[in-house]
Amino acid sequence: MRRVLTATTAVAAVTATLISPPAQAGPGTPGEREFLVLYGAGVPLDRARAAVTAAGGAVTAENTAIGFATVLTSSTRFVGDVIASQDLAGAAPNRPVAALPKEGRSGDAAESVRAPEPTATGSSGPVKPVAERQWDMKQINAPEAHALTKGDKGVLVGVMDTGIDASHPDIAPNFDRALSRNFTVDMPRDANGVTIDGECATDPDGSCHDPADVDENEHGTHIASTIAAPDDGVGITGVAPNVTIVNLRTGQDSGQFFLKPTLDALVYAADNGIDVVNMSYYLDPWAWNCPDDPTATPEERLQQKTVIEAVNRALRYAHGKGVTLIAAAGNDKSDYTRAIIDNASPNFASIPGQKPRKRRVPPSCVSQPSEGEHVIPVSATGITGRKAYYSSYGLGYVAVAAPGGDKVDTPDGRVDDEIGVWAAYPEQVGRAGGTIRADGTPAVPYVVKEGGAYYASLQGTSMAAPHAAGVAALIVSRYGQADPVHGGLTLDPVEVRKRLVATSVPTACPVPATYTYRWNLGEAEHTSTQTCEGTLSDNGFFGAGVINARDAVE
Repeated sequence: MRRVLTATTAVAAVTATLISPPAQAGPGTPGEREFLVLYGAGVPLDRARAAVTAAGGAVTAENTAIGFATVLTSSTRFVGDVIASQDLAGAAPNRPVAALPKEGRSGDAAESVRAPEPTATGSSGPVKPVAERQWDMKQINAPEAHALTKGDKGVLVGVMDTGIDASHPDIAPNFDRALSRNFTVDMPRDANGVTIDGECATDPDGSCHDPADVDENEHGTHIASTIAAPDDGVGITGVAPNVTIVNLRTGQDSGQFFLKPTLDALVYAADNGIDVVNMSYYLDPWAWNCPDDPTATPEERLQQKTVIEAVNRALRYAHGKGVTLIAAAGNDKSDYTRAIIDNASPNFASIPGQKPRKRRVPPSCVSQPSEGEHVIPVSATGITGRKAYYSSYGLGYVAVAAPGGDKVDTPDGRVDDEIGVWAAYPEQVGRAGGTIRADGTPAVPYVVKEGGAYYASLQGTSMAAPHAAGVAALIVSRYGQADPVHGGLTLDPVEVRKRLVATSVPTACPVPATYTYRWNLGEAEHTSTQTCEGTLSDNGFFGAGVINARDAVE
């Protein structure tokens, strides 16, 4: 079993949570850097602040619920002084520290787990309404569950992602604009000058802070509609069509993610009555965080240690306030319980000159948030029910499986866009990226238009996780109690997890258990050999089994 590094003590209790607004974009003082500093567990706030000052830093914002601060410093000894301090637990550059899983596009070479794979599209399926393409809902018995409950408006699902296009007709009826927040600031370039988000676009005030009802990527919109597209909408029906969606944006337009927005979003979810959150992304720049990484500098090792502990603190806080935590298992075709060769970390330059390098990742290293405390990691299945070729796995890592799409789950291993997961697609993203023509017609086979709205076929564990989040929302709707603090309903996340796992359909490992996937992109054949360990009711490919919405609410 892959071991997760955990803290043994909690942060000292505080009476209030202060979350600063996103910092304004723009250059700082020459030689000045911004860090997220994690206060020591149980250390009084005044003493932790004094330790920051002694290390040469100035606190500009705090999140007192879990004990971290945003700090500016020009001291070249700052990291060393943090390491030496008994009152500070860690520090990490306040830069984008995550990237979306590249949906079903992991590297093929045995020594690479995150290199991009060539893309191909094609469609052999018949033209039909987008709702009829929702094989994923049938696989989890969602229509049968809807005969019992379609969810309750008082159940809130937070989508921690790239944003949500609230104007889409299959999202608008269930979108809570008042509760939604954007915790990110657009970042034009990284420390090496490489373009990340590009110049600020949507923000009218020049702050590089987009409104909380837009998605300039597509990822978050797809996820949100999978969870809660209304059954009387234009095209599709979500897993829980009557629950409420809240945008808790943590991802950049580019698909990069900040650590600070992730922490702030989890605390905000906890403090505002969110019942379920969906996290379909990796926390980077390190694909796996290894505090003892022999290839890393002291600052890089401290950064990886800080990411692990900071996220776990936030996850513990959210879980303790009633938030069920769902995450994508990853698209690396990797067994998270075995040693892995990582060629892609760090995948974002926090300091000039920083670039990826090859390293061996032992099972003790941690991929956040999927390996974080109290998180339910979800692997992906294809239309035939097999584990998707790209989906990461591991006995004791994967909790459950859900439909994520597998476009090469075909007799000849060739791509069929019909069998991805279909969900809402932002029109402005399609027009900007060329997948929608100037006349409004789709330009690619994985995008369709119906009733004036657009839908896309995607694949990934990112698409699997929201199916589980939707079923969790149905469970809260069916069995939750009145929330005396926030209104609506609430249910202990321990009980949600128990029911989600117990009602999943046990799914056996393939026979033989070492299975070779084969697929074709153009004229090239690709293979990946993966071994499933475990029993019918608990194995590395499917965990306890494929989620079952009907049984979860019966």
